[in-house]
Amino acid sequence: METIKAVQNDIIEEFSMFDDWMQRYEYMIELGKSLPLIASKFKSDDYIIKGCQSKVWVHADLQGTKLIFTADSDAIITKGIIAILIRAYSNQHPDEILNANNDFIDKIGLKEHLSPTRANGLVSMIKQIKMYALAFKTQLN
Repeated sequence: METIKAVQNDIIEEFSMFDDWMQRYEYMIELGKSLPLIASKFKSDDYIIKGCQSKVWVHADLQGTKLIFTADSDAIITKGIIAILIRAYSNQHPDEILNANNDFIDKIGLKEHLSPTRANGLVSMIKQIKMYALAFKTQLN
């Protein structure tokens, strides 16, 4: 099982292979296509992330002691962003998620290349993932 840090380092390495942001956007869109899709019953207002310009739904499920995330979005770039976050945080213990550093987002240059509303959405997505981790952590104690 890879640690969050190891997965984040893989993501940083993958993004560093691209020379410009158009290639990185294309890569993000590809990542979005491989996103573990959320079940349609979770595509409701209860699972929507507030603060996102486009619609983003995230669902978490506790399997053993690990959180498994699924998600979807109605926008291709946003779908790529949530795919990156899910790759980093899914299949991890809630404590690991809560203690994880998010500096890999700055290292791949994501925030600076997003519109202010998308950057806010990114922060909201991370918050929601951490909220799920906090909620499920209480179930494990």
